[in-house]
Amino acid sequence: MMKNHFHLLVRIKEDSEIGYLNPDNSKSEDPSIKWKTYNFEDFGKKFNRKPIPTQQFKHFFNAYSRWFNIRHNRRGSLFEKNYERKGINSQKQFINLIVYIHNNPMKHGFVERTIEYPWTSYHTIISKKPTKIKREELISYFDDIENFKYLHKMSFEENDKRINDLIIE
Repeated sequence: MMKNHFHLLVRIKEDSEIGYLNPDNSKSEDPSIKWKTYNFEDFGKKFNRKPIPTQQFKHFFNAYSRWFNIRHNRRGSLFEKNYERKGINSQKQFINLIVYIHNNPMKHGFVERTIEYPWTSYHTIISKKPTKIKREELISYFDDIENFKYLHKMSFEENDKRINDLIIE
């Protein structure tokens, strides 16, 4: 999170991991129903619809904008442009993107070292404090915590080259 932008790395769960999308977790009597059912009485039909991550983020950002505008007695758009997203297709991209996000404050001149910037998940990952981040799973992609720290000490220019196809500017 920076003064003028932020980066989120989000893992979209598989259908089988999502409560009502997984028939084993469904409270429905009919195990063939896999998606949440929406009743549109005006149309006289019921149909099933899977949540769309892009739509969920749109709702999230709209809700935040409404809250912010009410809180600060303002009107209008809060964000200059729409958010953008890219899919991660390999473990290498995943690792490099994590390093890129954590080093982004250095790229923009806010700090000289990753560890100096307090508003990233970097500190949570290297600490032992309880977290909802799957710390052990994440570190396993880097082999161990020492390699995780080592890769973060590389220059951001080197890292930018490794993920150039993911950077949106």
